[in-house]
Amino acid sequence: MSDSFFALISRMKYIDRWALMRNTETENIQEHSHQVAVLAHGLAVIENRYFGGQLDVGTVALAAIYHDAAEIITGDMPTPIKYYNDQLRDAYRDVEHMAEQKLLSMLPEELRPDYGALLSPADPDVRRIVKAADKLSAYIKCVEELKAGNMEFRKAKEQTWEGLRALSFPALDYFIEQFLPSFELTLDELD
Repeated sequence: MSDSFFALISRMKYIDRWALMRNTETENIQEHSHQVAVLAHGLAVIENRYFGGQLDVGTVALAAIYHDAAEIITGDMPTPIKYYNDQLRDAYRDVEHMAEQKLLSMLPEELRPDYGALLSPADPDVRRIVKAADKLSAYIKCVEELKAGNMEFRKAKEQTWEGLRALSFPALDYFIEQFLPSFELTLDELD
């Protein structure tokens, strides 16, 4: 059916993340995608303002909004499983691609190129920024869970930190230095 794309997208709120972990606060992919969009937009602005980037910040934010849309069909595959080995990682990429194609088939033909460019951005700089924002969001989730006393996220925080540091580029490093420490603060400490 070529008219159910938006109805299906609205179901992002029913797909929970961190399924293998005990959570003090559940997070769904709609909430996660909003946070990733805010972070990706911020990284793109920083890249353009301080490091000579030429990113279209709107395109970056929109790509971030849709970055997990395929999970409406696939569900959220836990990271330890998704990246267990190269064979599983490649198979999951194929499944994600098929899910993206299924989503696109739910749009009128004329709209598919516009949304295809968001579901699978061609620009490597857009993909890099969205990937970094996705990792930042995961790291922030770990920080929040640990602040709530949930030690279940201790190892995930360490692994996510390693992943963030491996992505190192100037705008991300700037964000980590300038903004990330404030996520460790309580509401009363934020001013």
